[in-house]
Amino acid sequence: MRLSGSDVACGTHATEQDKAVTEAHRRGWREGHETGWKSSARSSASRIEQLERRVHELEEQLDGAKRVYEVGGHQVVDVGGYAYRWRGGDLLEVGDRVLLPENYVSRLRNGPGPTVGVVSQLGTTYRGPLADIVSRMPTTPE
Repeated sequence: MRLSGSDVACGTHATEQDKAVTEAHRRGWREGHETGWKSSARSSASRIEQLERRVHELEEQLDGAKRVYEVGGHQVVDVGGYAYRWRGGDLLEVGDRVLLPENYVSRLRNGPGPTVGVVSQLGTTYRGPLADIVSRMPTTPE
């Protein structure tokens, strides 16, 4: 038996007290190791959450600085993660249902023709060509 660098009698000649001390040392070392590991994991998880919140805040700041709400005098909205231009008279709001033009993906998923979408955000940070929303869907009475 070896106890923290100190020699103790071999297992055959060890007294009950030697065995108890050795077992207590092993148990204490194991529990200390587990406690340290759990503490480190909690600390790491807390730090990860803190960094994720900070990244989210910085993304929102950057988004706000780059977000445009009009292009060429027409409203721009986000529908399903994609930016579209609305040329209608009344402005769209988040939650409005709209009819979107057919595209390659919508044709594969839904077949030919326009597809229905929901405005999820006003404005966009996308800089590129925009498809036009076909029309606003009529609101359904509740």
